[in-house]
Amino acid sequence: MKPAPFKYTSPSTITAALDLLAENAYDAKLLAGGQSLIPAMNFRLTQPAMLIDLNRLDKLDYVRVANNNTVQIGAMTRQRTLERNQLIRDMLPLMSETLPFIAHSQIRNRGTIGGSLAHADPAAELPAILVALQGRLRLRNRMRERWVPAEAFFKGIFTTDLAPDEIIVEVEFPSISKGDGWSFLEFSRRKGDYALMGVAALLTVDSQGVCRSARLVYLNSGEVPTVASLATGLLEGEKPSGILFEAVARVAASDVIAPTANIHASVPYLRHLAYSLTKRALEVAHSRALASVET
Repeated sequence: MKPAPFKYTSPSTITAALDLLAENAYDAKLLAGGQSLIPAMNFRLTQPAMLIDLNRLDKLDYVRVANNNTVQIGAMTRQRTLERNQLIRDMLPLMSETLPFIAHSQIRNRGTIGGSLAHADPAAELPAILVALQGRLRLRNRMRERWVPAEAFFKGIFTTDLAPDEIIVEVEFPSISKGDGWSFLEFSRRKGDYALMGVAALLTVDSQGVCRSARLVYLNSGEVPTVASLATGLLEGEKPSGILFEAVARVAASDVIAPTANIHASVPYLRHLAYSLTKRALEVAHSRALASVET
């Protein structure tokens, strides 16, 4: 298949890109990495009248630390760049651990963080990590900019709070702190395939080993990244243990997530995967949290 005819433009400044988008908001699509958009156009699932290529916007390609010790990432930063970045490894180890799970290296060479978040695929890893880390996104149109928290950004399958005339320009994440532990696990039929189920786990303990906060976020378990607050509430204020991890995993798998059956897996099997992955992820996150307190 080939895409329907469209007009192509490649602005060199953010202002020019925003002007074009404002004038063609309902007829244009933004091209970042193109790993999802181009196949959709080839199959004519989407037929934009104009393609606005953002790849000349070098000012949106960066990783830096802000004064409040948060990590700021430009929307056009490639996933492969993040995977190799030492600052990401040191300050956002959960993201660093997750990035190699995304498709194949050839895909990550082109795919951008902003493009993945804007696409809002419920099976994608980066939306789940953004929600798990409680990051936020800076959105701009021609007239203004605004910040949107991660959980408010994702509205449904391939649906976000991004207005037709807005561009994601930056994503901001809080850095890891003393006492924090993390883990990301997923299961797919083959390396590089979409995950049948995946979970990001964060656990914070104090100097006595008591859990002060916990967070579980699942991908491919509903229309948006699923936050298992009901389950993690069992951990807070307690000293984590294997028995407690099993209870948390059971609640999350049976009462929180809402997976949909597919040609590869039934709902009971997907819940079993969530249960098994959750136990393992919590064990790893807990071990890392304890090690962080001891250093």
